[in-house]
Amino acid sequence: MTLPKTPSFRLDGKRALVAGASSGIGMACAVALAEAGAHVTFAARRADVLDGVVTGVRDAGFQAQAHALDVTDTQSVRDLFSAQAFDIVLNSAGLARHSAAVNTTEDDFDAVMNINVRAAYFLAQQGAKAMISARKQGSIIQISSQMAHVGGMDRAVYCGSKHAIEGINKAMAIEFGPSGIRVNSICPTFILTPLTKPTFEDPERRAWIDSKIKLPRVGQVEDIMGVAVFLASEASGMITGTSILVDGGWTAG
Repeated sequence: MTLPKTPSFRLDGKRALVAGASSGIGMACAVALAEAGAHVTFAARRADVLDGVVTGVRDAGFQAQAHALDVTDTQSVRDLFSAQAFDIVLNSAGLARHSAAVNTTEDDFDAVMNINVRAAYFLAQQGAKAMISARKQGSIIQISSQMAHVGGMDRAVYCGSKHAIEGINKAMAIEFGPSGIRVNSICPTFILTPLTKPTFEDPERRAWIDSKIKLPRVGQVEDIMGVAVFLASEASGMITGTSILVDGGWTAG
C-alpha cells in the first residue's frame, strides 16, 4: 500500500518579496518565509529600519536582503518586477485612518484607498506579470483584515478598502489560475503591534475587542506567521481566490 505524502511546507529554493516588511505583521511574515527556506526580499520605505531587520535575519542564518520601496510609486514597483520574478509576493503595506463616516475627509479616503487598494492591486498585477513571463507558478498573498468580512464603528473607509481586496483577489485568482498562480488573503483580527498599541491602551476600544474575540487572548504577530508559510507553500496548492481568517472567532458571531 502506498501512503499519501503530505505536501511540503518548506520553501527552499523559492524567492519571496514581502512589502511592508520593516515592522509588525509584514516583518513577522517575512521572517517566517525566511525560516521556511525562502530567500526573502524585505521591502519597505524605511531603508534604515530595513537594514537592521535584514541584518538580524542574516545573523540568524537565513537568506534575506533589503529593498527600499514605496508601494504607491507604481513605476518603482514595475522596475522591481522587471528586474526579477518572485515565486511568492506578500503584501503587508497598509494604512488606517479611522473616523465616523460622517466625518471622513477626502484626504483620508484617498490616502487609505491609495495604499490599501491601488498599491495592493498594482503590486499583485506586476508580481503576477513577472511570474507569467518567467513561467513561474507562484503565490500572491495580501494581508487583509477581518474587516474585509464585517463592518466596524469608525471604519467605513478601512472596511471598504479591505472588502475591495477580497473582490480583487477573487477576480485575479480566476485570471491567473491557468498560469498556476494562486491569489489569497490573510485576514487578521486586531494584532498587538506598535501600530495598534494606542487602540489596545484605550479602555473602551479594548473592551470592544475583548467582547468580539472568542479566544481568551488578543492576537500576536506569531499567529500570522504559520498561515503565511502555508499559503506560500505546496501545502496550500489547491487554495486560491479565498481568505483565511485569523480572527479568534470574531466573525463567527
